Amino acid sequence: MVSNLIADDFPNGPQVKFNDENPPHHPTHSPQLASVTHSPILASSLAIIAVTNPPSATRKLGVITMGLLSIIRKIKRKEKEMRILMVGLDNSGKTTIVLKINGEDTSVISPTLGFNIKTITYHKYTLNIWDVGGQKTIRSYWRNYFEQTDGLVWVVDSSDLRRLDDCRYELHNLLKEERLSGASLLIFANKQDIQGALSPDEIAKVLNLEAMDNSRHWRIVGCSAYTGDGLLEGFDWLVQDVASRIYMLD
Repeated sequence: MVSNLIADDFPNGPQVKFNDENPPHHPTHSPQLASVTHSPILASSLAIIAVTNPPSATRKLGVITMGLLSIIRKIKRKEKEMRILMVGLDNSGKTTIVLKINGEDTSVISPTLGFNIKTITYHKYTLNIWDVGGQKTIRSYWRNYFEQTDGLVWVVDSSDLRRLDDCRYELHNLLKEERLSGASLLIFANKQDIQGALSPDEIAKVLNLEAMDNSRHWRIVGCSAYTGDGLLEGFDWLVQDVASRIYMLD
């Protein structure tokens, strides 16, 4: 991929994962920068800046990133890309959902300590899915991934009754973010295959979804990341809802 050109030129530069010693608020972990470097039209010029003047590369990239966002938006519309942000508490099944929807092995999954980016083709659209870790210590970093989000996926462990209040609190905090105000919201009531899990209707009541702003496009879907049940239904709705807002549907 073109984005790897910059990463390879700078071994200590942008990384896909971070830890407490290399937090995501660092300028090189900017979601805007990641979007820029994934654009084939812009990547070559950014690489030239980085290669010809390494000491100030991060500063220069930061300065021009905001000016390029409108161009990226136009490119995204042309290429029919969507930026999907997937969040939720830790152990809710976010990474398993991403792998399952992409037909990958889900037998061994490690906790996401930073974030993963997965690009998949879904029908005629390209989905850039940002799967962000949900551990309590890194939730404050979620705000670094809000820019240019078209669809927001909130994953709930429907069997974890003890943390549902925490889940509601974090979700409603997210929905207050102005940068996410226009994003379509899909809530996955995951782990429906586990005995004792709450139904989607019960999850909706616990999360107080009816209290959301009437302008918000949202839907809750019961699913099992383990079996795959409900995943296509949820993504079908999300993709079509986003497409109806930012593209002219055929």
